[in-house]
Amino acid sequence: MPATTTPPVPDWLARRDGAVAPGVNGVVRFVLVAGQPLYKLEVRPAAGKFTCAVLNSVNGGRLDDAAKTYATTEEALAGGLEQLREALGW
Repeated sequence: MPATTTPPVPDWLARRDGAVAPGVNGVVRFVLVAGQPLYKLEVRPAAGKFTCAVLNSVNGGRLDDAAKTYATTEEALAGGLEQLREALGW
């Protein structure tokens, strides 16, 4: 699976003192709020495409729709950020 680039910080996240930071490999990103890694985004292969697992770093709960797939890893990461925004109501 190709490495995923770290996307720019979306406006909705920047307004809440948030950031997106790379994980230890090319497919994991952390969403930080006030410097704390509260959410983990993990791009995974799915049915010949990609999906993005959105996990709460505190309790491990999933916040994403696992059935959503994307054509590229970059689209999956952007889609994961959007799913996080929707789940948080931001």
